[in-house]
Amino acid sequence: MKPESAHTQLSTQEAYVKEHKRYHNKITLCRLTIFLLFLTVWELAADLKRIDAFFFSSPSRVLSCLLELVTEKNLFLHIGITLYETIISFLLVFLFGMLTATLLWYSEGISEILEPYLVVLNSLPKSALAPLFIVWLGTGSLTIVVAGISVAVFGSIISLYTGFKSVDAEKITLIYTLGGSKKDAFTKVVLPASIPTVLSTMKVNIGLALVGVIIGEFLAARRGLGYLIIYGSQVFQMHMVITSVILLCLIAMGLYLSIGYAEHFYKKKTGIK
Repeated sequence: MKPESAHTQLSTQEAYVKEHKRYHNKITLCRLTIFLLFLTVWELAADLKRIDAFFFSSPSRVLSCLLELVTEKNLFLHIGITLYETIISFLLVFLFGMLTATLLWYSEGISEILEPYLVVLNSLPKSALAPLFIVWLGTGSLTIVVAGISVAVFGSIISLYTGFKSVDAEKITLIYTLGGSKKDAFTKVVLPASIPTVLSTMKVNIGLALVGVIIGEFLAARRGLGYLIIYGSQVFQMHMVITSVILLCLIAMGLYLSIGYAEHFYKKKTGIK
């Protein structure tokens, strides 16, 4: 390759990188602008009595409530408990989902038997199960973790199993042709090919686990952000409710981004676009 051609190619790549960064910065700026505009309109509407601040609060009242929760009501303890229960639920969903999906892939007979049950259980409104969990398990962290698991686990099994089954059948046949076992086909072909599916399923499950935990905390907790939401609504402290909801949004975003970074690292390491 001539020096001029190499220099031209390098300049083109640098220009592309700069353009991509400019585009990303524009997107970030637009997001921040929309967010700040929303806060401004919300604050002005509350101050000008266009909305009832008692029911809808305002950014300044939310900030004041946040500071009060930090100093007087152990906010970080509530956040830590909700995070702990969510992460435990998520890890158990991942473990049980992977094991069950692997079993279904290994045995076509078992998959045909269990498939309708999985579809029905996945479609069942999980909030309807929460009162049963309280009766069976009592009030406490165990009930909340089980509630978190119940929301995510059946969809996780279905998604993972579908991902395993969608792997190129010719590659699996090649393993068998070369004398490999079903275990070899799974560990050397199916599982590596399904890593993107596993990661995308994890991104969904972390949010669903948080939803299940909050449902459990609504009914069976004395600590956690779900408890703060219920307590705030019972004593008509809407500032506390909205503050807790905003914190849940931030937690959900952080958990989602953590899985997203893991996915980005894997794709970068393996060269997948």
